[in-house]
Amino acid sequence: MQMLASVGTISEELASYILTQVFAGLAFAHSKNICHRDMKPENIMFDPQSGAVKIIDFGFACISKDKLRVFCGTPSYMSPEIVSKKEYWGPAADIWACGVILFVMLTGNLPFKATE
Repeated sequence: MQMLASVGTISEELASYILTQVFAGLAFAHSKNICHRDMKPENIMFDPQSGAVKIIDFGFACISKDKLRVFCGTPSYMSPEIVSKKEYWGPAADIWACGVILFVMLTGNLPFKATE
């Protein structure tokens, strides 16, 4: 297993395969009201041999059915609501971060510059 961040740019087919598994993992977590809140390539493990994908580092994760207020995560992957320090839905913030992850997998660059 290696961090997805160390894989570099990949094909659309492989990115689709990986993200499908990430979405399945997040769907299960979200069904239990668990929000990861720090989705990024460094928190996704990938085994090129078996094709297995694992989400790791649930250090910022929380259980909530309500909107959240805590500013946490990695700035380049945060949804606009979190960056603006507004209330946000945890599952929606996880999905936003996956969009950024997809962009990074395909281009090798971040779509936005984070400001603090």
